[in-house]
Amino acid sequence: MTNTLKHSMWLRSFSGVPVAAAIMALAFSEGAQRQEQKSIDAADVAEGMRLFQQKGNCQACHGWAGDGRKTDSQMPDGANLRDTKLNRAGLVLTIKCGRLNSQMPAFDKFAYSDGRCFGKTQADLKSYPTRMPDPPATLQPREIDLIADFLIAKIVGQGPMNHAKCVEFWGSETDACKEFPK
Repeated sequence: MTNTLKHSMWLRSFSGVPVAAAIMALAFSEGAQRQEQKSIDAADVAEGMRLFQQKGNCQACHGWAGDGRKTDSQMPDGANLRDTKLNRAGLVLTIKCGRLNSQMPAFDKFAYSDGRCFGKTQADLKSYPTRMPDPPATLQPREIDLIADFLIAKIVGQGPMNHAKCVEFWGSETDACKEFPK
């Protein structure tokens, strides 16, 4: 066999590797998306909503509908979570670690004590012009997961709020839904 023929056969044997790798990557990402979209227990969603509204006081900056229409004019403007591109893991990381150089607080009590968030410590945060505020309360890892599950189930990717979504969000007709035409 000539070297050219051997080289050609060798290339053909590996030519499917990038295709196979791409297919595997696609399959794993689709599997991760399906896992993220799995049905979440209604009680967990309700508990996540309670934590979002009460303990985390997230609606003060992000609005009760997560649309960035904050409920407290004294609070910083929060992101519109209905339009976010973050997946569940990104939401968990952002809730846990906050956003560096922004007003989004870290809800993990130890976020910057040991480098668990972005490899930074409290001393590193002093170099940023915008200081991360203290959260209204710290959250346990399970509570962060519940808020992320609530966001995935009820807010992220749900589009702008309307009357029907408002009623579905709250579970019944409420005063908050009166601002949206039927």
